[in-house]
Amino acid sequence: MTRRQPLHGSAAGAIIAILAVLVLAADQFVKYLTITHLPQEQVVPVLGGFLQLFYIRNSGAAFSIGAGYTWVFTIALAVVACVIVWKAFSVRARLWAVVLGALLGGVLGNLTDRILREPGFGVGHVVDMISMPWMLPAIFNVADIFIVCGMISIALLIIVGLRLDGTRERDHKDEPAEDAESAAAVADGIPADEAAPGPDPKHTARRDRAGSED
Repeated sequence: MTRRQPLHGSAAGAIIAILAVLVLAADQFVKYLTITHLPQEQVVPVLGGFLQLFYIRNSGAAFSIGAGYTWVFTIALAVVACVIVWKAFSVRARLWAVVLGALLGGVLGNLTDRILREPGFGVGHVVDMISMPWMLPAIFNVADIFIVCGMISIALLIIVGLRLDGTRERDHKDEPAEDAESAAAVADGIPADEAAPGPDPKHTARRDRAGSED
């Protein structure tokens, strides 16, 4: 199987940017529909107790943690967004581009709420509307889904050893040993290109004898 060629930097950046815009647009569109069509703080069953809609404004994080420190979450989201954009310049792997694009879109979705929604700049309340009481006692939104899935995906990519540049950890395991052998050969006065091990002299002599007998 041939290895897929790494992405060009511009292609990776385009994937990240397009996905981020799509996720941001989807998140804000769902929030617009929520604000215009759903009653606030009233359960609207969709699939019985499995899936419900419940429109609330959240000033804190998940489970309304830190409700009095909204500006802290605004700064945290802004920092995460900047880190993703910074890392995007190093991405050459398609999976990393997809994951970072989706994660960036989710972060920007909630950051938009913090900046533009009431009660004011930097302390806006995030619009939440999705409830699955059988699984979580929390109410979340589309951006939250992409943030959680993005973080889980990043952890999995790290576990399997896929790097941002498209290489894998196992591809780099033998490099230190090879570098050490080359360094030792140079220290003994042997040029690096002559340090590679050649054929075994015993095997060569044995092959020559076999040829002469024939």
